[in-house]
Amino acid sequence: MTRLAGAAALAALDTVFARLAVGAGHNLWGLTHLTMREKAFVCLTADLCHPHLGTPLAMHVGMALSHGVEPEDVRELYRHLAPYTGYPVLVSAFERLAELGLPAARDGGPVAPAPPTGPLARLVHDLESVDRGLAVFTEDQFAQRWSRPGLSVRERAIACLVVDVFYQTLGPSLRLHAGLARAAGATDETLRDLICGVAEFGMPRAWAAAEALFGPPAGAGLSPGGSRSATG
Repeated sequence: MTRLAGAAALAALDTVFARLAVGAGHNLWGLTHLTMREKAFVCLTADLCHPHLGTPLAMHVGMALSHGVEPEDVRELYRHLAPYTGYPVLVSAFERLAELGLPAARDGGPVAPAPPTGPLARLVHDLESVDRGLAVFTEDQFAQRWSRPGLSVRERAIACLVVDVFYQTLGPSLRLHAGLARAAGATDETLRDLICGVAEFGMPRAWAAAEALFGPPAGAGLSPGGSRSATG
């Protein structure tokens, strides 16, 4: 069983809460259809979305490093997520990484942007008819990120799905990132594990995401009382 980093610190705050938190953490780290790197990236992405840049981020950085995630990969994850969670929170996150003693960024020079293709290009095309300026900005952000070294497309898509769950962007954004993850080798079981893992950070959001990805057609979902409606 994975030993959760920071468990002793939680116990010092509240022993009962610590037991509950450790149990929730073991749920995520025990999932079988996500890699250890992906589980670490789920936690590190969740910290940006709240944002929780204090003890939770310190715990998750320590856990990621203990499972072989390179410091530069943590940095690359956060570079990737800047336009998804918002650039300002990443300023604070990178300041926090420096406080935690992560090595300085390795800068091998600029990486040439790669024009988006496939689903990314189609989304940009769809945005053209809605708002030209937003389409241009989106295309530029996609070009700077999705083909960079360090993280796989599947890892990048999984991180973006975590953002979708937190921000409840359960329409085109969720479908885009789920499609990219599947094209890069993720299965329905991978995505189910992802949602189950994210439930640690907010069950109601996870319920809504599960319904969006795997639930019945619109109008046949959960009734207000929590059970399936008569039409489900």
